[in-house]
Amino acid sequence: QVQLVESGGGLVQPGGSLRLSCAASGRIFSINGMGWYRQAPGKQRELVAAISAGGTPNYVDSVKGRFTISRDNAKNTVYLQMNTLKPEDTAVYYCNARISVNRYAEYDYWGQGTQVTVSS
Repeated sequence: QVQLVESGGGLVQPGGSLRLSCAASGRIFSINGMGWYRQAPGKQRELVAAISAGGTPNYVDSVKGRFTISRDNAKNTVYLQMNTLKPEDTAVYYCNARISVNRYAEYDYWGQGTQVTVSS
């Protein structure tokens, strides 16, 4: 069994910063791509940022220059540093990871979600 546990959400004023963390645990052979998605009320879930196993990041245009994704492979953890937050960043943020549980099987796993609210 594999679990992704997120932390770091909360309420912040516009222009502020938050750092999200997501730690994977359990039966893990290797972790491939990891990413952060978000879903605002009434909207579809969207990919915010992703990072490859080799550390190459990609971002949706709306967060480029403000958000930074990183990973610590020794800790099986992915981070999302969010700076210059805007009210439109308000959403539930979900961690995603593509994890191999053995040499032959690879699955997508999701965290439970963490609320980020940007408001004055």
